[in-house]
Order: sequence, then structure tokens, then C-alpha cells
Amino acid sequence: MKTRKNIFAFACGLAVLWGVCAETALFAAGSKERGQTEIIVSAAASLADAMNEAIAVYKTTAPKVRVTPSYGSSGSLQRQIEQGAPADIFISAAPRQMDELEAADFVTPNSRRDLLKNGVVLIVPKGKTGIDSFNAAATDTIRQIALGEPGSVPVGQYAEQVFTSLGILEQVKRKAVYAKDVRQALAYVEQGEVDAGVVYSTDAAVSSAVSVAARAPEGSHAPVVYPAALIKTGEQPEAAQAFLAWLGSAQAGEIFIKYGFGLVNTGE
Repeated sequence: MKTRKNIFAFACGLAVLWGVCAETALFAAGSKERGQTEIIVSAAASLADAMNEAIAVYKTTAPKVRVTPSYGSSGSLQRQIEQGAPADIFISAAPRQMDELEAADFVTPNSRRDLLKNGVVLIVPKGKTGIDSFNAAATDTIRQIALGEPGSVPVGQYAEQVFTSLGILEQVKRKAVYAKDVRQALAYVEQGEVDAGVVYSTDAAVSSAVSVAARAPEGSHAPVVYPAALIKTGEQPEAAQAFLAWLGSAQAGEIFIKYGFGLVNTGE
């Protein structure tokens, strides 16, 4: 009797194992049949809304390509790539981070292109009055101001350039609440945790909880340009190249313009 029970248990085990193996095989076959190719795009946080829509539209053009975005500050994304994080494309909110990756031989030669332009603005919580210039950051009107961490967040670097040009950087630093990326700086203002903040014009445009108090004075900061390039360690260079090329198309351009970005090559 014991032998028969053992045989029965062994047979059940084989049946379960066969079922698991069969299910795994079917899943693998299904995946192969779908033929999905995944590319990973490391992009500046300020691109999130526009890029999400662009990815959705691209899906209709290339249904077998899955584009997975990874958003963050350009400096943080740069460090992640340098430390081996998977990425096929990098889009920075400033040339500096791309320059450094290029110097360290992470960028595929001849793949870099300047994609977009943006502006720098001073924002306040919706309904707040009495602030109408960047100079207000040095007055008692602004007790705390949200800025991107200048060591890794390009908008923080642009902000420091503006305040340096106005001669008030040291006063502003004493009031600064530093954010890990531009979207966190935006959130601080939206939630009323600070009196003002410095973000890109496109970030202000997607929020109904803030108002633009002032635009950075002409010539007070370096041009806000978004370079994009293929990363050498990317596993899907052909699919990545196709998507990067599409980002420069008229179809993608319409999406970026809708969100307030300027196009480098067309002047829009």
C-alpha cells in the first residue's frame, strides 16, 4: 500500500511539474510571438508629461516596440548610467550632463542631437500676489523658495545663473529649499510649502495650482537646451535609433509644442 501511495504521489508531482513547465513554455512562446522589443529612455523629469504622450503615439507607429521611460534629474540619471543602469537613450535638460557622459565614452558617436528648448520662470501658489520679479527673492516677500539642487538638477543651475546675474545669489541661498528634481520643486509650490519656486515654463504650464510670477530676464542664464543621444551600453540600438529619429519628426514636434517646448531645428 505504501508503495502505491508513493507511486501516486510521484505521478502527481510529475503532473504538477508538467503543468508548470507547459505554462512556462506557453508564456515564452506567447512572448516570442508578440516579438516585443523594449527600449529604455532616461529622460529629464520636466519631459514626463510630453514624453508619456509621445510614447503612446509612437506605439501606434511601432506596435512591437515598448518604450519604457525613466524620469529624474539629469544629474541623477547621468550617474545611474555611469554606474551601469540600463538605458538606450538619454535626454538631458542641459548640455553639461550629456557632455560629461560623452567625455566618459558612454554616448554612441554621432548620435547626439539638440532636441528641445525651454524657459525658466518664477512661480508662486495660485492666488498669491505681491511677487512680480526674480528680484523679489531677495526681499521679505519670499521667505522660502524652492530650487532644484544645483549639483544635479539643471533647473537649479539655471536658477543660480539668474540670481548671480541679479547679484542676489547669496541672499537667495539662505532661503532655498532644495528639491531632487524640477517636479519636486513644482510640488513644493503647489502645496504651499514655500512662497515661490524656480521651474521651467513647461512645468508651470501643466499645473493649475501655480501662477507664473515672472520670466527670467533675457540673457540671465544659459539657453535651456535638451540634448538627446544613444547610450553605448543600450541593448537595442536599432530600435532606439528609430525612436530617437522619430522624436525629431513633425508628429513628435506637435506634441512637444503642445506642452510648451520649443523645437531646436525649426525655431518654434
